[in-house]
Amino acid sequence: MATKDSPATFTTRVNLVMVPVVVRDTKGKAVGTLHMEDFQLFDKGKPQVIVKFSAEKSGPKNLDAPPVPPTIQTEDQTPPPDIPERFIAYLFDDQHLQFGDLVRSRDAAIRHLTALKITDRAAIYTTSGQDQLEFTDDKDKLQNTLMRIRPRSMQEPGGMVQCPDISYYMADMILNKSDSIALQVAAQEVVACNPGMSPAQAAAIAQGAASRVLSVGSQETRVSLMVLKDVVRRMSGMPGQRIIILVSPGFLTPSEQTEKTDVLDRAIHSNVVINGLDARGLWTDPMVDASRPTNAHTQQYLQLIQQYDRASASAQADVLAEMAYGTGGNFFQNNNDLDEGFRRLAVAPEYYYLLGFSPQNLKLDGNFHSLKVTLKLRAGLDIQARKGYYAPKKLSDAVETAKQEIEEALFSREEMHDLPVELRTQFFKTSDKDATLAVLCRIDPKHIQFRKADGRNYNNLTVVSGIFDRNGNFISGMQKVLELRLKDDTLTRLMTAGMSVKTNFSVNPGTYMVRLVVRDSEGQLMSATNGAVAIP
Repeated sequence: MATKDSPATFTTRVNLVMVPVVVRDTKGKAVGTLHMEDFQLFDKGKPQVIVKFSAEKSGPKNLDAPPVPPTIQTEDQTPPPDIPERFIAYLFDDQHLQFGDLVRSRDAAIRHLTALKITDRAAIYTTSGQDQLEFTDDKDKLQNTLMRIRPRSMQEPGGMVQCPDISYYMADMILNKSDSIALQVAAQEVVACNPGMSPAQAAAIAQGAASRVLSVGSQETRVSLMVLKDVVRRMSGMPGQRIIILVSPGFLTPSEQTEKTDVLDRAIHSNVVINGLDARGLWTDPMVDASRPTNAHTQQYLQLIQQYDRASASAQADVLAEMAYGTGGNFFQNNNDLDEGFRRLAVAPEYYYLLGFSPQNLKLDGNFHSLKVTLKLRAGLDIQARKGYYAPKKLSDAVETAKQEIEEALFSREEMHDLPVELRTQFFKTSDKDATLAVLCRIDPKHIQFRKADGRNYNNLTVVSGIFDRNGNFISGMQKVLELRLKDDTLTRLMTAGMSVKTNFSVNPGTYMVRLVVRDSEGQLMSATNGAVAIP
């Protein structure tokens, strides 16, 4: 029996294509009584075999028969800390939010802080990367951070009308979609600002303005997606329910489909729900909105520019909806009651389903695949599901798949008991500021499957211990691999004595959550259990 130790570091992999699905009845209530055979899944219109299925319920698992908590050994009788169960990230899109919408949504978020429970942790993030706060239960710090948020667009400062006043949507239509009508509309505005200018000169100026707007808009979109992906990455290390409330007027992704799909993939594999809140509130149709100033005043111009504004507003909302429904979340829009919006979006759907399939004849070309989920013989139900994915450039091997399964289990709070594993913790203080925390894993080999070869019993056990602070932030992890090559008499002795694995962490006095995950290579079974310890 040999043991190999290594730091518990992880990387993301794409294995099965996972499709979160939320099914609601006519009253908007999530339905949790469906089974795998009720679903049909199509990839580019072709039916797929669902090879992985789970029906999930938000909240504590199996309240009627809770698992036996691990024994916590400490030097005094200090009660264990309250273990965070829900992590909420308020992500404000300050690059796209107008001042009025930002203030209203910010004030609603501050009021929502009062509803957080003792087991909740919250963080503040912005797409500009400024005025941020990591996860904490300090509501004063959260409120103070929210109060500092303000619009930080990369566009020209407001207060005056640009000529031509081209939106990001119109710029994309002009340059990427070769929309001649959009170019004519922009050129008409240039002429209105510069009487006597020739149509050719006006068109050239309009194209130049569209190029500048497209460049800045694309940069804002890429930065926003990078920040969102980074928030997902940070939350993947949180040991509980993970929710992002994306507060935004929406944004466009004409050339950023790959980046957007990458965010969705990471969120799905990390069990992070992205809920969208349209901070514009009750939507005003640009066709009847006279608040936007303009440089051209012909009736034809006004009608055309309003049509483009309307299409732009709809496309912006579509991106928020795609983020929400693609991760099993919800989208709050066209409503001025932002307090109600935060209340709804701070919780995951009561029931949701995860459908996994291995694409048939998948070409590793990175191309987009549209997805469709339907129900068999279930009328009157509404389905929210992921709309598509991009094919990977390469597939992961079995080793990487096992590593990802262990990672997902480590950063979950769900208890699993496929293997007979017991967790204990001990600590001793070397000084007032230093301590050693020992995580003890006891394994009963009676119910572990071994492969017999060459007169020995083979199996590899991967034991991962992780510690988190009281706010659920990952501090450190250690992986030990037990390579078991046991003779029969050795295995017989271990059946009676059991096996123990000890992992030491150097920590400061404080309160910690402990997570233990054990996986075997032969049966591919896994156990995961939680502990908590307070070091005075």
